[in-house]
Amino acid sequence: MREIDYIVLHCTATPQNTTVESILRYWRDTLGWKSPGYHYVVDTRGKRFILETILKPTNGVKGYNSRSIHISYIGGIDENGKAKDTRTREQKEEMECIIRELIEKLPCKPDILGHKDFPNVSKDCPSFDVQKWLKEINL
Repeated sequence: MREIDYIVLHCTATPQNTTVESILRYWRDTLGWKSPGYHYVVDTRGKRFILETILKPTNGVKGYNSRSIHISYIGGIDENGKAKDTRTREQKEEMECIIRELIEKLPCKPDILGHKDFPNVSKDCPSFDVQKWLKEINL
């Protein structure tokens, strides 16, 4: 098991009807990535997609990927492309479930942060206050 210091929460910064296949295609064909951007993606119905095993790093936060697990929900922008928390109840529930499972599985409790909480990140991702949400769900 690789050492994990962070669980990082993301949004895809796409419309909520964006497919996982189109996200994967963008990473591969446009960005040229060999690995996905996240380990998990949650769609609006709360369905979990595992894009990579947590044993391997993904491309979520430059400089931190070797020590991070990345979880994203599909959405995170309004109709004008501005940051907005568009998580459905089902997405919130599934993201919480994934986090709790990881905390149980990992040998040390990692810090849980939003993408925007890392140094030199100018994105609004995940379009919500992670620390406030963690308090709301008692994590």
